[in-house]
Amino acid sequence: MRFTVSSTALSSKLNALSRVINSKNSLPILADFVFDIQDNVLRLTASDSENVMKTEVVLTESDGNGRFAVGNHDLLEAVKGFSEQPITFDVDLQVNIAKISYQNGMFSLPVESADEYPATQSISDNATEIVIANALLAENINRSLFATAQDELRPVMNGIYFDLTPDYLAVVASDGHKLVRNKVLNIRSEQPASFILPKKPASLLKNLLGKDGEDVIIRFDERNAQIDFGDGEITCRLIEGRYPNYNSVIPQSNPNQLTVDRLGLLAALRRVQPFANDSSNLIRFHVEGGTLQLDAEDYDFSKTATERMACQYDGQPMSIGFKGSSFIEILNNFDCTDVLIQLADPSRAGLVLPSEQPENQDILMLMMPMLIND
Repeated sequence: MRFTVSSTALSSKLNALSRVINSKNSLPILADFVFDIQDNVLRLTASDSENVMKTEVVLTESDGNGRFAVGNHDLLEAVKGFSEQPITFDVDLQVNIAKISYQNGMFSLPVESADEYPATQSISDNATEIVIANALLAENINRSLFATAQDELRPVMNGIYFDLTPDYLAVVASDGHKLVRNKVLNIRSEQPASFILPKKPASLLKNLLGKDGEDVIIRFDERNAQIDFGDGEITCRLIEGRYPNYNSVIPQSNPNQLTVDRLGLLAALRRVQPFANDSSNLIRFHVEGGTLQLDAEDYDFSKTATERMACQYDGQPMSIGFKGSSFIEILNNFDCTDVLIQLADPSRAGLVLPSEQPENQDILMLMMPMLIND
């Protein structure tokens, strides 16, 4: 079997696929890429047994169809340094050798039968389907990933929760201390459905989804999801279990409203945070009139810091404590100019929203307060 493919096209596809492969695998063949040539199209597959990623490349030429598996590391190293040029594979499945020739040389690699490669989990015929714009899905995953947990006792918190309701699609992540809830208002379903996407496929999608206008199709059942995007596809096993009622932790009555420049607050927090206690990372927010004051202190090492900045505030004077590093993460995951911080009292969660919501979206982040000693 002989076929020719663009070096840069092959290299970029293999690089993307390689992120799926684990350094240690339950089956040795999971360290391989699967090449499947059908009708002048090369279909590439990589898997870690729970996540399977597929993509395809149109071949310059080929003389037949066939499948084989080849180790990921050597092939990746060999092709990643090529300038744009045709690469020709001569594959002999009788002796399990592939000879790969290019403009200035050639190399050969062992191949093996792809028949031992695990089959992809199938999605049931009555799967739920969500169609969402490529850039919108990327944006929601990017905004949510940082808030996922690493909790062995509650694995449902370790992924991103997609909650399809009659009113909206909610994309939610929480580690119990902070929460992100994105509502996509123009995606809804009369038949409610939900799934929890694990962190690894979410991270893969974050790196793969582009800014083009194409739609992504997500099909899911109780155990698996298949996500089709452009010329690629990810099939993954979902996290099983019931996600907590995220709406119940969002305070509904927040009479104290603070509007502040996001980048200004971010810079001030970064300056003040090094002076906070290492174990608590507590920063006190005191807001009164048109001034927000940030205070950090670590009396064990005789360190203190205070910074004031202008803001718009409608509410009672208040002091409330937040974990500095978490608040910095929240501000980093907005892209608006100003943020609106809604507060009820020092014992209840603070809400952070963009001052203007994007079209057809409702974005909210929540931060649990910390006890401060007056």
